[in-house]
Amino acid sequence: MSRPILSEFDIVFAGGGTTACVVAGRLAAYDPSLRILILEAGQHTLNKPIHVQPSQALLNQAPTSTTVTFNIGNPSPRLNGRAPIVPSGRCVGGGSCVNFMVYTRAPASDYDDWGVDGWESEILIPLMKKLEKYEVQPDCPTHGYDGPIKVSSGGRRTGIFNEFIQVGTTYHKRHYADDTEDLETCNTYSPSQKYIDGTTGRRSDAAHHYVYNQAHNPNLHVWDGKRVKRIIFEDKRAVGVEFTSDPVSCPDANQSSSIVRASKLVIISAGAFGSPAILERSGIGAGAILKRCGIEQLVNLPGVGENYRDHYLVLVPYLAADEIITTEALSRGNSILQESLAQNGIDSKIKWRPDDEELKAMSPAFQPRWKEFFQDRPDKAVAVFSPFAQYFSPLSRPRSSIPPTRNYMTACYYTLYPVSAGSVHINVTEDGKERMDFNTGFLDDPSDIVPLNFGYKKTREIFRRMASYRGEVPADHPNFPEGSAAVCREASGPVELDAPDIIYTAEDDEVIDRFLRDIVQTPSHSLGTCAMKPEADHGVVDARLNVYGVSNLKVADLSISPLNVGANTYSTALLIGERAAMIIAEDLGINCI
Repeated sequence: MSRPILSEFDIVFAGGGTTACVVAGRLAAYDPSLRILILEAGQHTLNKPIHVQPSQALLNQAPTSTTVTFNIGNPSPRLNGRAPIVPSGRCVGGGSCVNFMVYTRAPASDYDDWGVDGWESEILIPLMKKLEKYEVQPDCPTHGYDGPIKVSSGGRRTGIFNEFIQVGTTYHKRHYADDTEDLETCNTYSPSQKYIDGTTGRRSDAAHHYVYNQAHNPNLHVWDGKRVKRIIFEDKRAVGVEFTSDPVSCPDANQSSSIVRASKLVIISAGAFGSPAILERSGIGAGAILKRCGIEQLVNLPGVGENYRDHYLVLVPYLAADEIITTEALSRGNSILQESLAQNGIDSKIKWRPDDEELKAMSPAFQPRWKEFFQDRPDKAVAVFSPFAQYFSPLSRPRSSIPPTRNYMTACYYTLYPVSAGSVHINVTEDGKERMDFNTGFLDDPSDIVPLNFGYKKTREIFRRMASYRGEVPADHPNFPEGSAAVCREASGPVELDAPDIIYTAEDDEVIDRFLRDIVQTPSHSLGTCAMKPEADHGVVDARLNVYGVSNLKVADLSISPLNVGANTYSTALLIGERAAMIIAEDLGINCI
C-alpha cells in the first residue's frame, strides 16, 4: 500500500528529546536555510507550567502522566520477582523537560575511558563550557558563562541544606567545597546546583533554549504527536522516515502511516529505548530478534539494544521537625514559600567514595570491583548522597498512609558505575502487537548491591544526626525484627554527633537486602543501547555517529554512550548534542564557529 509523502526536508530527526533539540537548534543557527524537521511522539512543552516551573517537576512522574513513558522491565529474581519501572521523557525536549534539574557533571576521565577518537575530554570540555551559563560564581575555569543552559542555586534553600553539610564535615569527616562539578573533585560535601534560571526561576531545558527560541526560523519545524515507525531506505541509504499519529498524544487521530523524506540526513534521537526500537523496526539488528518479529533483516547488527546501562537509586524518607522549611509546604499552598517555587528540594550532596574504614565495613563482594575500577581513580565516586526536602517514596510503592501535614526529608542516594547491564528489544505479542522486551539487568552482578546496603546505613547515620531529624518513617524502611538495635521509630530529636553507630546483625543485613531488592529503582539515567564502539565489539555507531552498514543515518542521544557516566545524565545528553552538531556541520560543510 502506498503511503502519502508529505514533504521533503534536508534533515529529519526521529525523536525530539534533549539531544535532538540541541543538534537541531545548533544546525538551524549555523545555517538557517537548512530545512529541519523534528518528529516527536509526545506533545509540545512550550511555556507549560508542568515543564517550566521547577516545583511542578514531580507531576511528570504521576501514574497518569503522558509526559513520560513508563517502560516496564521483565520481572527479575534479583528484584524479588518485581518488574521494574523506568520512566523516560515523552515530550518535546525529552528528559530535560521532566527531570529534577540536578546539575552534576561526569569526571572528564569518563569520556577518555570511552576510547573513541574525537570524543576525548580535551575536545569535549570546551563544549561543556559552550553549552552552559554558570550563574553560581565567576571565573571557574571548567565552567561556561555565555551558553544557553542556565545553572544556578535556584530559589530559597531548604532548611536541611546546612544540616547535611555540617554533619558530613564533622561526623562523616569529609571536606567541604563550593564546587564539586569541576570534572574531577569528589568525596567532598558541597551545595547542589540546579538547571534553573536564576533570574526567571524557570527550568533550563533544551526545548526552550535551543528550539523554541528560534521560532523566527521558518525552516525549523517540530511536529509533535508523531510516532516514528521506521526508517525508509533505498539501497541501504536512509532517505526518509515513516510515522503515524501517536495514539497517546493524539488518541482521536487517523493512525495511517505517512512518509517524510530527508535529502541530506536522517538522525535517530529517540533515547535508550526508542532508538534501538526504531533501528530494529527498520531491519537493523540481531537476526533472531528481527525474525521473531517478522521483520526482514537489512543489516546484521547484534549490538542494537544491548549494553543497557543505568544508575541505581534508593529513596528512604525520614520525619522532619515541624518548623523546618521543606518543599512539602509547597504542596500545602504555603504562601510565604512562593520564592521557593524555583526549587527542586535538593540543595546539597556528596559524591561519595568509601574511606579505608568504610571499605572494611562493606561486604567482601565489593572488594574486587573496588580494586579493579575505583581504587586508583580518585575522581570516580561510588555513589551520590543527597537530602531531598520532601517525602519521596519509591516507584514500586504507593505513598504510605502518613499525615499530610507533617514535614519530611528523604535520603536520596544512587550508585554511579554498576557492573550489571541489560538490554532493550522489540517483540510481538500473540495477537501481533508490538511490545518491549526489556531486561534492566538491575543487581545481576553481586557487587552492585553492596554499596546500596552500605548507603542505607551511612545515610541513616547522617540523617539521625541532623538537627531536623525526628525519626524514620517505619513503613518505608526495612522491617527489622523486634529487639533489633536497628528498629525504626519516631524520635524527639537527633542523636549526638559522637553517638555510636547502629550495629546491624547478620539478620538485619538480610532484611536490608530484601528491602533494597524490593525498592531499588532507576533515576531515569538510561543509556548505552546503540553504543559508539567498533562493530566487532557489538557497536552500533562509529565515532562520527554513523550507523554501521548503511549510509545517511546517524544516532545522536544517550544511547550512543559506550560506558556509564558518573553523573546525572542530562549534562551528557547536552554534551552529545553539542558534539553531534559539530560533526554533522562538518559533514555538511557548514561553518560552526
